[in-house]
Amino acid sequence: MYLKCHARRKDAKEHRYWSLAEKRRCAGGRVVDRHILYLGEINDSQVESWTRTIEAFDGTQGRQERLALYPSDRPVPGHAVEYGVQVRLKEFVVRRARQGGGCWVFERLWGQLGLDEFWRERLGPRREGTNWYHVLMTLCADRFWDPGSEWRLHRPWYEQSAMGDLLGEDFGLVAKDNLYRCLDLLARPQEALFGFLTGRWRDLFEASFDILLYDLTSTYFESEPPFPEGDKRRFGYSRDKRFDCVQVVIALVVTPEGFPLAYEVMPGHTADKTTLPGFLDKIQTQYGKARRIWVMDRGIPTEEVLEQMRSSDPPVQYVVGPSKGRLNRLEKQLLERPWQSARESVRVKLLPRGHELYVLVHSRDRVSKERAMRRRKLKALWKRLHQL
Repeated sequence: MYLKCHARRKDAKEHRYWSLAEKRRCAGGRVVDRHILYLGEINDSQVESWTRTIEAFDGTQGRQERLALYPSDRPVPGHAVEYGVQVRLKEFVVRRARQGGGCWVFERLWGQLGLDEFWRERLGPRREGTNWYHVLMTLCADRFWDPGSEWRLHRPWYEQSAMGDLLGEDFGLVAKDNLYRCLDLLARPQEALFGFLTGRWRDLFEASFDILLYDLTSTYFESEPPFPEGDKRRFGYSRDKRFDCVQVVIALVVTPEGFPLAYEVMPGHTADKTTLPGFLDKIQTQYGKARRIWVMDRGIPTEEVLEQMRSSDPPVQYVVGPSKGRLNRLEKQLLERPWQSARESVRVKLLPRGHELYVLVHSRDRVSKERAMRRRKLKALWKRLHQL
């Protein structure tokens, strides 16, 4: 490893950029530079920016001191004699460089949200000696700062971060088995966690949770049956077009801001229309009865469930796309209705029918998007036709 200087002349001035590099030997005997750490520019033209950004804390005087860095082969300018510090760049050595800012910010947010008190009593010390509370903090810090898989956290992320130093833990904390076992422990206090986070969200931002978005997705596994009794991996309708693989269905309720209120992992052959009644009861049980508006796709609710939502006390309102058959029956009445402007690029037609209000929406942006989708599909078909 060595210190490399990159010189560049601009506007009759010389700018020098420094970085730490090492030589890597490749095929054919060729040697290339691999840059390890970029140090930036250190010259007189950068003195003001260095002066503004570099501060050191003097422990003896209990205050911050302003410092400016300069290379040792050049004299300190006269205006910076009092706070200039010369650096011997050729003797500069970096050992175990770690990212600490993101970890420090995460630790402060963790405490301000009250998650330390919530998890300490649920993830106390265990007989095997693993501090599961610290494992959870490390998992969450990875998601907060640089999201990645547990395997990535186990290999490069932990050693390149200062999380272990902040927690006073060694590499044994992130053994890959510990990371996956900790995820299993999080499933037990699921409802208590959602209740706690919802309360904090309500206190901090005065959230009302009166609009809920409900949808389902699926994820597949490249594994072969048979599976043990009670296993949720089943063959079913695959949104990933992998009908050859078993899957599970994941249902999620979120707010318009993206805050999750509840989720459930169900067997892979679960039909979408059978999931809504359970979630209606779950939300009312956990968060109480209130006037809420549910936003869903047309394939999720059935007519029986919608009737139950309308007749409940208080009524549960909803926004859902009607079936194509119903739209065909209402086509004539919608054509007779006048267009109304909702905003600059959106027009709507309103059709009251009993306890429901049908809204026909025309959006110029949506029209452009669908035309682009069809055009892209047509180009693919045209290209394939030429191949044939």
